[in-house]
Amino acid sequence: MREDMGEVTASLQRPVSNEGRSRLVRHVDSFEIQPPTPPSHNGVPRSAWARARRRVSRWHRPYTAILLVLDFGAAAFASWIAIQLFDQAASGFSGTKQDPTWFHTVSYLLLPLGWVIILWSNRAYDRRYLGLGPDEFKRVIRAAVTVAASVSFLAFATVTQLSRYTVGTALVGATVLILWGRFVARWALHYIRRRAGQAAHRMVLVGTLPECLEVYAAVTRSPNAGLVPVAIHITDGYAAARGMPTPVPVHAGRDVLALVREVGGDTIAICGSASAEPGELRRLAWQLEGSGVDLVVAPQLTDIAGPRVHIRPIEGLPLLHVEEPTLSGPALLAKNLLDRVAAGLGLLLLIPLFLSIAVAIRISDPGPVFFRQPRVGHEGRTFRVWKFRTMYVDAEDRLASLVDRNETDGMLFKMKEDPRVFPVGRFLRATSLDELPQLINVLWGEMSLVGPRPLPADDGDFLGDVRRRLLVRPGMTGLWQVSGRSDLSWDESVRLDLYYVDNWSLAYDLSILWRTVGVVLARKGAY
Repeated sequence: MREDMGEVTASLQRPVSNEGRSRLVRHVDSFEIQPPTPPSHNGVPRSAWARARRRVSRWHRPYTAILLVLDFGAAAFASWIAIQLFDQAASGFSGTKQDPTWFHTVSYLLLPLGWVIILWSNRAYDRRYLGLGPDEFKRVIRAAVTVAASVSFLAFATVTQLSRYTVGTALVGATVLILWGRFVARWALHYIRRRAGQAAHRMVLVGTLPECLEVYAAVTRSPNAGLVPVAIHITDGYAAARGMPTPVPVHAGRDVLALVREVGGDTIAICGSASAEPGELRRLAWQLEGSGVDLVVAPQLTDIAGPRVHIRPIEGLPLLHVEEPTLSGPALLAKNLLDRVAAGLGLLLLIPLFLSIAVAIRISDPGPVFFRQPRVGHEGRTFRVWKFRTMYVDAEDRLASLVDRNETDGMLFKMKEDPRVFPVGRFLRATSLDELPQLINVLWGEMSLVGPRPLPADDGDFLGDVRRRLLVRPGMTGLWQVSGRSDLSWDESVRLDLYYVDNWSLAYDLSILWRTVGVVLARKGAY
C-alpha cells in the first residue's frame, strides 16, 4: 500500500510522471510562488438529517419560496373560479349549506397543498431545472396529470360524486395559472440576471485555455442562463496563457477549491479533457463534498441540444450517447402540414394588408411591387423568393458603389442607412412586413415558416459546414431572426443555422415562432 494515497489534491494539474504525483510541488502562477497544497479529505460523513455545509450559491432559495407561494395561490384561485362558475360545485360534500367549512378547507387548503406536494415530488422546485429550458414546465404538466389521477382515485375510493365540471375547471385552471406564474417568475429572474448580474452561478473554469475559452463563449452568449465565469484555471501551465488576452483572470497550479473561495465562486466547471489522470475528477468530487461548491462537467459537445444527449452508465462509466438529428418522420410531416395550412390561411387574411402595402410602394417609387431574387433552398435547389420591394428600381446598379460600406462579414450586403431604401421600404424592413409575401414560397413548399436564412444563389459556393444548412427548407424566421438578425456576424449566423438543423423539433419551431413576435415588435436588428 502506497503511503501517499491520502495526498489528494484538487489542482487538476496535468501530471508529468508518476513520481511527480507522489510529492507536493511548488507551482508558479502570475510569477508568485504558491505554498504546497495540503492533503485533503476523502469526503464527509453521511447524515440523514442535514448537509454538512449549506451551498455557496443560494439564489434559488428565495426564488423557490416565491414559486411555492405562487403555485399555492394559483391552485387556490383556480378553485375559487370553479366554485363561482358552477352552482353544483359542492356536490359530494354533505351539509355544505349549513357549514361549508370542510368544503372550503378542501378547496382552498388541502387541494392547493396537494398541488405543492406533487409538484415537489416531481422535482418542479429542483434548482437544476429552474430558470432555463423546458424541463420546469414539463414537470408542471406531469404534476398536473398526477393531481388529476389522484383526485379521480380518491373520488372513486370514497364513492364521492364530485362535480366533474368543477373539478375539471379547477384542475385545468390551476395548471394554466401555475404555468403562467412560473413564466412571469422566470421573466423576472432573467431580467435580474441581465440587468443586475444577480441570482447567478459564479464559475471557475478548469481545463486547457482553448477549452476554457470555448466554454466561456458558450455560457456568456446567454445571460439568462445565469452562469458567470469569474476565473480560469489552466491545467497545461501558466506559460500557455502568456501574451494572450483573456476575459477573466487566469491561474495555474493552484488548489482549485482554494481558488474558488478566493474569487468568490460557487461552481467548478471542468472543461473538455481537464481531468487527464484516471480517477482525478472523482477525487475532486470527494473533496467538494460538504464545501457547498457545485461541480459541473462541460464535455467537448457544443451546439447539441439536451434531448439528443443521453447518459448511459456502464460499470460506473457514464457514456454520453448522442442521437442522430431527426430530419424525417411524422414530426416533419406535421411541420409541412402546419406550414401549408398556416401559409394558406395567412395569405387569405392578409389580402387587405397586401393591397395597402402595394399602393404605398407604388406611390413611393414607381415600379414593381414585389422583388424576386434567386435563393438556395432545400438540397441546393434554387427558387425565387417573394418579398415586397423596399429599394429604388436602380438599387442593383448602385450596389457596386456601396460595396466598401458593407457592415457585415458574410455573403449578404447590409447597411443600417442604405441610401437605396426608400422611406416606406425602411418602415417595411423595420417591421418585417416586407417578408410576408414569402408565405407564397411556404405554400409552394419552397420554404418553411421556421428554418435557416435563405441565402442568395449568386453569392458563392456552399461548401464545408455551410452546406449542411441545405438539409432543411429555409425559413421565414429562425434562430438568426430571434437572436439578433442583421446585427449578427456571419460565423454566428451560420452557427445558429447549423444548431437549428442538428436540433430541430416541432416544439422548437413553435418556440421560435413565439419568440419572433416579440423580436418583430421590438424591431431588433431589422434594417
